[in-house]
Amino acid sequence: MRYGFIYPGSDPEVAVELAELAEEQGWHGFFVWEGIWATDPWSVLAAAAMRTSQIRLGTMLTPVPRRRPWELAGQTMTVDRLSGGRVTLSVGLGVPEDAEDRFWIFEHDPGRRVRAELLDESLELLPKLWRGEPFEHEGPHYTVRRTDTMLPPPPVQPRIPIWAVGLWPRPKSMRRVARLDGWLPNYAPPGDHVLPDVQAALFTPEIGAEAFAWLGAERERLGLADEPFDWVQEGTTAGFDPVADAAVVRPWAEAGATWWLDTDWSVSADRIEQYSRERVAAGPPRVE
Repeated sequence: MRYGFIYPGSDPEVAVELAELAEEQGWHGFFVWEGIWATDPWSVLAAAAMRTSQIRLGTMLTPVPRRRPWELAGQTMTVDRLSGGRVTLSVGLGVPEDAEDRFWIFEHDPGRRVRAELLDESLELLPKLWRGEPFEHEGPHYTVRRTDTMLPPPPVQPRIPIWAVGLWPRPKSMRRVARLDGWLPNYAPPGDHVLPDVQAALFTPEIGAEAFAWLGAERERLGLADEPFDWVQEGTTAGFDPVADAAVVRPWAEAGATWWLDTDWSVSADRIEQYSRERVAAGPPRVE
């Protein structure tokens, strides 16, 4: 298992310092959140790329339907080149307006169906945009006319890994994930109107293992079984007691999760910097 830290704050200088500290303390990944009117994550990650040499860098996560795919392709390519090939892109539909209207102050939510269409078309475009080669595209939301001039360079990685949110057991959502490079679990338990925090509480390692096995079978059907694929599990450990922290993570590792991303989103704004520095300095919750 590999371990990453998600910085829940917004201060770009602190974020860059934390990325450097995370690498020193043995974390394998450092991630920042991406908002709509917020600190620009890719500028932060570009600066972090120049201060680190091994740790993976990425977002948790990018609401791709809110982004122009060609701009996102340019940002991720730039950071990938600055970092020597260490970028991971985490993607999802984004928060709906009826759940958090703070993220919809400039426009109205077109609805889940349209956001899903935008995400799928962007996921089709990104690998083509990363090649830095002429191509054409005509889709329901985007048009790309061929050009042979001013083409950007490709990333260092042959393909920037994409982790996507997959809602288990919804087949359409999970099939999207199966074509990519990693699964960010979301869970839709039986019954209507189950709140997100309750969903997270009901999601267990056993349910995750069932979903991961389904993804493995789907990837085999697609001819992708031999390609690397991650189960990325997010959670919280305190960092005070290595034995207790390992006990939290071990069931997920034994179920098949390949990444553990640690953070505490409930920390108050005035404590985020102190919490983040202390948690990163304590090192990842390793399962021996």
